Amino acid sequence: MPRVNIETQFAPSASQPLLAQIQQAFSATPNMFKAVANSPAALQSMWAAFGALGNGTLGARLGEQIAVAIANRNRCEYCLAAHTALGRNAGATSAEMAAAQVGESADARTAAALAFALKVVDQRAQISDADVINLRQAGFGDEQIVEIMAHVALNLFTNYINVALDVPVDFPKVALK
Repeated sequence: MPRVNIETQFAPSASQPLLAQIQQAFSATPNMFKAVANSPAALQSMWAAFGALGNGTLGARLGEQIAVAIANRNRCEYCLAAHTALGRNAGATSAEMAAAQVGESADARTAAALAFALKVVDQRAQISDADVINLRQAGFGDEQIVEIMAHVALNLFTNYINVALDVPVDFPKVALK
């Protein structure tokens, strides 16, 4: 049972315009957004971050692969389910999403991004020069390195929201690994 309201009719009036945008974008209002809508500021921040990163240089597929790796690491069933579905919509195969879930990819560039993102999570951002050099050798520049960090930060926020507030999963479930 969720620990906060997830009924959109009880969300603050300042959240309603964003909830309408989210409803239009997804053809539904996912429970995570309903939970975050309790704070119009948090909802605005999260929705803007999703929009900005969706237009970033990493591409939707890699962004979703990063998201499932972080969700699995943080044991966030909600984000794992949501981002697996979104990753499939972005062109990743089921096998690619399953591999990303455990931080793996047959593509060296994707594997480097996943390894870096998971190290940032595991080490609480205490990374080394070598970690950044590895990303550069895989073909990432400063813009992409910062975007990976932004994806990590956004996914930590959403993982923590969903786990701490026990948000019910409303996407096809995916087993944690």
